Amino acid sequence: MPSRGPTRRARQAAWRRFRVVRLDLDRIRDAVNSIDPAFLRTPQFESWPLDVALECSVTLKVETLNPVRCFKGRGTELVMSRLASERRYPSAVCASAGNLGQALAYSGSRRGIPVAVFAAASASALKIERMRSLGATVHLDGNDIERPRALAREFAQVEGAFLVEDSLDVDTCEGAATIGLELLAGEQRPDVLIIALGGGALASGVGYVTRELSPSTEVIAVQPTGAPAMALSWRKRTVVNTDTIDTIADGVAGRHPIPEVLDDLLRVVDDVVLVDDDLIKRGMRLLFEHAGLVVEPSAALGVAAILRNPERFAGLNVATVVCGSNVAPADFRAWAMDSPGDVPDPKQREPATP
Repeated sequence: MPSRGPTRRARQAAWRRFRVVRLDLDRIRDAVNSIDPAFLRTPQFESWPLDVALECSVTLKVETLNPVRCFKGRGTELVMSRLASERRYPSAVCASAGNLGQALAYSGSRRGIPVAVFAAASASALKIERMRSLGATVHLDGNDIERPRALAREFAQVEGAFLVEDSLDVDTCEGAATIGLELLAGEQRPDVLIIALGGGALASGVGYVTRELSPSTEVIAVQPTGAPAMALSWRKRTVVNTDTIDTIADGVAGRHPIPEVLDDLLRVVDDVVLVDDDLIKRGMRLLFEHAGLVVEPSAALGVAAILRNPERFAGLNVATVVCGSNVAPADFRAWAMDSPGDVPDPKQREPATP
């Protein structure tokens, strides 16, 4: 049987020895008081049909039923609460594939803080429209997130705006970490937690809380094979930049990992796996067919990881965060409804020929 990562005792010992990270559990608990309740106490449930299809027990923590249809609002609420109290900056700016930009615009509009967002020219038209509808001024340039990141930094310097760098700004990580508080509030703790990995805010935040509250739980992060920079960096224990991005999972697609975030991930994550786009599409379809969820590709990474190596998770209690549902209907149909390689229900499989 494939390795399931470090043993429970080894994980606990390693955490006690190397628990120096940027995040703080007391701050995360206090953060709940600064976040719009619309983002808190999100549903988590187990879908029996999905369990049957995946041959393990899967708890879904659903972060799509809020004003921006993703988890990012938890972090931007902390950022904008701090800016509103300090009153040092006239506006805020970020680079985004779309979800962070929506969340920042929402949190800014609640507090009267103007928001500018830089996104790639190739960004989802749906996400661009939603950022603008929430009040953001959106600038489009570049083929992926790296050009907008550079332009956002330049804008902040010229305009005096506060630069929100997702994952580098610890508020974005600690806001995401509040998901972990809710996920682990019950008596039953998962054997494995699978988290989508992009810039690292979600994985480092929820991973950190899991280390603190449930050190025996194995934490696995997942990236697409077409955007593997952070996975490669985690494996080599040093930043690895990549030249190109080729994945439908735009929400986790970057080429230049942030060193401080990598340091956190090296301490809170047990393993990082890569999944291809076909598996992501199959994961999207399973979540729709067996849990009634319409999700964007990044939100299906956890299910895709189980599909990639079902023996690793067989019979275990697995939790995963369904992190976003900002997907155009036409894209969802093409990726989740019309894609080949359906996963049959095990109860419907034909018996082997004697």
